[in-house]
Amino acid sequence: MIIETLIAVTLVGALVTFLAPNRIAGKLAFAISLIPAAVSLWMFTAFDGSGNALLEGTLAFESRFEWITLGEYTISWFVGLDGISLPLVVLTTVLTSLAIVSSWTPIDDREAQFYGLVLFIEANLIGVFVALDFFLWFIFWEAVLIPMYLLIGVWGGPRRKYAAIKFFVYTNVASLVMFGAFIALVVGLGDAVTSFALPEITEAMLDGGPGEFAGIAGTTLTSVVFVAMFVGFAVKVPVVPFHTWLPDAHVEAPTPASVLLAGVLLKMGTYALLRFNFTMFPSDVVSTFAIPIAAIAVISVIYGAMLALAQTDLKRIVAYSSVSSMGYVILGLIAYTQYGVGGATFQMVSHGLISGLMFMAVGVIYNATHTRMVTDMSGMADKMPVAVGILIAGAFGYMGLPLMSGFAAEYFIFFGAFGSEMLEYAPIFTALAMFGIVIVAGYLLFAMQRTLFGPYRLETDYEVTRAPFHDVAPMFVLLGLIIALGVAPELIFDMIRDAVDPILGGEL
Repeated sequence: MIIETLIAVTLVGALVTFLAPNRIAGKLAFAISLIPAAVSLWMFTAFDGSGNALLEGTLAFESRFEWITLGEYTISWFVGLDGISLPLVVLTTVLTSLAIVSSWTPIDDREAQFYGLVLFIEANLIGVFVALDFFLWFIFWEAVLIPMYLLIGVWGGPRRKYAAIKFFVYTNVASLVMFGAFIALVVGLGDAVTSFALPEITEAMLDGGPGEFAGIAGTTLTSVVFVAMFVGFAVKVPVVPFHTWLPDAHVEAPTPASVLLAGVLLKMGTYALLRFNFTMFPSDVVSTFAIPIAAIAVISVIYGAMLALAQTDLKRIVAYSSVSSMGYVILGLIAYTQYGVGGATFQMVSHGLISGLMFMAVGVIYNATHTRMVTDMSGMADKMPVAVGILIAGAFGYMGLPLMSGFAAEYFIFFGAFGSEMLEYAPIFTALAMFGIVIVAGYLLFAMQRTLFGPYRLETDYEVTRAPFHDVAPMFVLLGLIIALGVAPELIFDMIRDAVDPILGGEL
């Protein structure tokens, strides 16, 4: 019952924080968030699962009991962890605690409600990564939207209402498409399934798939559902051309919300793609769409990086960087090799840490200067040496500096993609994606040169001083984790690889 305890503590903590006085809400939320963080780290050290949660394997911390009967189908409370989901649970809990600390300076209005919503998001994010029944998973999936909508719409910037509505409409419509497609798939499977348990549905899919449904042949239904679910999840990732909601959401969101949005919420989409499209569907179905998906991945990498190169707002630069980085994840998944899929999962964790660090650093600069425009400032390194130093380190992590997690993630993906047998012209797609690193280096180095170095200049009346300790401390922690995973990627890659192998039959 450890997973239930983890979720329950976080939900109760969210309610307690929501009702607490504003003056203590931030400290209280941080103290409460340490409990799920500590529990998840203990789960990480005590993990004894093996294999994949949807295929043959031994789940860790498994719990299952029947919940609701829906016609001929059973809906269960079914949770558990494998080597793919556990690192993402740890990422969620650790990043939430650090995001809360980073909120202490910028959030000075309705603090109790803000921190309560942050903890509520955390509880549902954990639910997304541990749920193994589709309906239970979908409840957690949808429940994440509401608090994030409020964080953007209430505490965001001047165009916060537009950004919040755009975020909600895009992601909610995508969820409806995905939901409808999945239900059609389950009905098409007929008597082969009696519940919405994901392992049972996966077994039925790999054992012949759906029959005829509403006059549609089973093979056609499988392909249509695969595409519909891919589109539904691609919006959440997001990849080109479904990415337009992300920069608006990031720019208008308060910095701590941007940390969670880029650090964890985007991983909901890539995690779902791995769990559903690339685990549940047979490899011959995946191979049918290999070239279009690889093209989307490469376009996302290059186009996202080019858009970042054209920005002058630091937050938009980091936001478009996320589009580019998620393109690498998609490339690793469609490579369909151990190092490709394993590297894609590793990249989910690595990008969560690096993007969280980058958004925190931009937030610290904004707190001091009240501007994010590259053209408005220069010479910040002299005024904020510690914060700027961490920002530079995070930027080099984004660029794939060796001994940092970004390098390990990209190496795994490229190594796996080059040797892909699933993807035709794999070396060409991989080489094109690798060129994205050059563009990433270009826009990050340009932005840093303009804002951090040279003579000091600031086109506002605010006095810039060193950032307070509670602003830079979370960044130090993230930087330490980025270096730790870069130096010793086996800390999580071994368990990831163990969970990926059953999907691929142990292929390299």
